[in-house]
Amino acid sequence: MPIGAHPMDSILPFQLPLRQQLPQVQGNLDYREFRQTLERIAELIRLTGIDSMVVLFLLERADREARKREGKRYKGLSSRQQRWIQKMGRQALRCGIARSLVDASYRQFACRLADSPLLQRFCLVDTLEPIRVFSKSTLERFEKMLPEGVVRDLLSRVVLQAAGGSKGSKGGEPLGLATPIDMDVYFVDSTCLKANIHFPVDWVLLRDATRALMKAVRLIRRHGLRHRMQEPAHFIRAMNRLCIQMTHAGRGGDSSTGRKRVFRLIKQLMKKVRRHAQIHRRLLEDRREETTLSEKEAAQILRRLDGVLERLPEAMRQAHERIIGERSVKNADKILSLYERDLHVIVRGKAGASVEFGNTLLIAEQSQGLIVDWQLYRDQSPREALALVESLERAEAAYGGRRAKSVVTDRGFSSAESRAYLAAHHIRDEMCPRSVPELKRRMKAAQFRDHQLRRGQTEGRIGILKNQFLGKPLRSKGYGFRALSVGWAVLAHNLWVLARLPQAAEEQEQIA
Repeated sequence: MPIGAHPMDSILPFQLPLRQQLPQVQGNLDYREFRQTLERIAELIRLTGIDSMVVLFLLERADREARKREGKRYKGLSSRQQRWIQKMGRQALRCGIARSLVDASYRQFACRLADSPLLQRFCLVDTLEPIRVFSKSTLERFEKMLPEGVVRDLLSRVVLQAAGGSKGSKGGEPLGLATPIDMDVYFVDSTCLKANIHFPVDWVLLRDATRALMKAVRLIRRHGLRHRMQEPAHFIRAMNRLCIQMTHAGRGGDSSTGRKRVFRLIKQLMKKVRRHAQIHRRLLEDRREETTLSEKEAAQILRRLDGVLERLPEAMRQAHERIIGERSVKNADKILSLYERDLHVIVRGKAGASVEFGNTLLIAEQSQGLIVDWQLYRDQSPREALALVESLERAEAAYGGRRAKSVVTDRGFSSAESRAYLAAHHIRDEMCPRSVPELKRRMKAAQFRDHQLRRGQTEGRIGILKNQFLGKPLRSKGYGFRALSVGWAVLAHNLWVLARLPQAAEEQEQIA
């Protein structure tokens, strides 16, 4: 069953618990605005039906898993199971949106949820019984419960209804808006979504490897599996001292010779660290039953060791090439982090950010500021002209064939390929041309000039999304979870934008 379907017989009606009354708070404008925003977002969730979409997805997945697990004995989900999934799905959706709105980590949001009656009401935990709020681990599982594709479907439903896909109860306008949003003009820009890593200095990568391996070895030794060696803390201290020496070696007159001398000592230490880690890994794999570690706990420690040991030889080779051999390494071949694989060196050429480390993020918005398409690239991003074409095709597929009438970008997206695509699909080309004489000629047209002036707001939109909804830096690990976090941030951002747009009732009051 597609996620967009709404067979109401799949969702069981049940009595909602009695809820607490929110306290009346006076004298704080910021609180009142935040409360009104949450109340409006709760109304938008109800009007768009995205909570029902989440519930249906979770019910269908639970049904498939139970059918696969029980086989012919399976008789369907019980009413108790269905009610629990419905309650959990609605709470998961609202917790994911609220956490992005307040820009908090899982731990911070769990604490704030326990302390805020307003957030408790929004997240549907404000019962008359003792309030049970979610732990940070539960909040993380909630957000990872939905794949990125489902989050995209939720966003498509919200944008389509805001554009007139469905009618609200107030004044016959969609979602109670004074006017439907405008989908005719498409503003596109790209940025770098920085990874949560420190600057990738070669010897610092080796220091990270030492810390990770020795902490895992210390954990194994704590559970009784030991091999003759010095304490793990000794190797961590020794590596820290060598890294300090490496930093100071670059400040003398003969810096190259000093750096090479210290790096050779680092390589010797790394070989010892690697050997001890491999020995303790074999001990844990062969004699895990002698410890109190469960099979899953031991598997997690082994994965941690394997992840570093696998990349350590390449990190050492890279450092040798750059320090001993004094040869450059291509950006595509560089290891930027021992823990994050899908990261790239992105040359931005901007003041204060000439080079950034992370993934390219493409953002497309419409006139009122709603983000209508996004893409976080795992590999090196394609040329901006090709990325524009892919974005337009994704948006057309997501919004039922609805196509933009004009496209506005900076000069990086302008090329013969992109201009030919826009002409073939009868889309007005408002891209900033690369040619300065051509730009001067086109700036004489009022519509082009207004669109290019409006394009500057897209830079601000990217800043709002990255700094207020994604966190600075984004803490999610792994490309898949980073892409999912972007989806949650875009969904919360769009609901926040819609909640601030004029409503039909407000416009009627102003006329009266």
